[in-house]
Amino acid sequence: MKHIPRKRFGQNFLTDQLVLSQIIRVIHPQPDQTMVEIGPGLAAMTRLLLQGLTQLHVVELDRDLVARLKKNFDPAKLIVHEGDALQFDFSTIAVPPGKKLRVVGNLPYNISSPLLFHLAEIAPLVEDQHFMLQKEVVERMVAEPGSKTYGRLSVMLQWRYHMELMFVVPPEAFDPPPKVDSAIVRMIPRAERLACDVKKLEAVVTKAFSQRRKVVRNCLAGLLTEAQLIAAGVDPQARPETIALEQYVNLARLLEQAAG
Repeated sequence: MKHIPRKRFGQNFLTDQLVLSQIIRVIHPQPDQTMVEIGPGLAAMTRLLLQGLTQLHVVELDRDLVARLKKNFDPAKLIVHEGDALQFDFSTIAVPPGKKLRVVGNLPYNISSPLLFHLAEIAPLVEDQHFMLQKEVVERMVAEPGSKTYGRLSVMLQWRYHMELMFVVPPEAFDPPPKVDSAIVRMIPRAERLACDVKKLEAVVTKAFSQRRKVVRNCLAGLLTEAQLIAAGVDPQARPETIALEQYVNLARLLEQAAG
């Protein structure tokens, strides 16, 4: 029985075999690795992943697809977690001592940003992440200071990960085709993050980019003084999109000192 893609779940199923093969080459699954796939859908990528893995975990919200997965795969090889990836506790997946979790998926575009932030909370437990996302989102994730696409998503994710846009996927690779290009991104958690309180960094970055057309002195008025900006190596006349990650971290540290 044919599954009708559901808009409310943001379902666009990848069907192009050449693209699927290219993704598998990039992920390069190995038998001894613990991997979880978010949103396996009709299992086009799941089947290929299982060719290289001893076992695969999947997280799927759609009950019809969950039933299909359980019917079509050996439960010893495919462990199905039914539920919302935004609520799922990925740290509950058992990983052998000394190993880390690998995360992959064609993420629903309507929840991609909140899902990325949800996964960021377990970054120390993760070896790497490979995701299919809207190309525009990936461009924002990897953007450099000075770029029009550089913003809150860039800073907060670059603080936790090294990221790279691997390749672009056209709409016709999907059923139904989305209205935008997609891209594969590789995310590798940083072994050592720049030390600062994540809540303070979030506060500074969110306030800075809430009025990105203004100079940073005005954006951060009431949160940090001009003297603090200068102390952090930030030009008070600069615009938020020109300020590097390291400078935002310096501002977060100053905010933390002021609070403590």
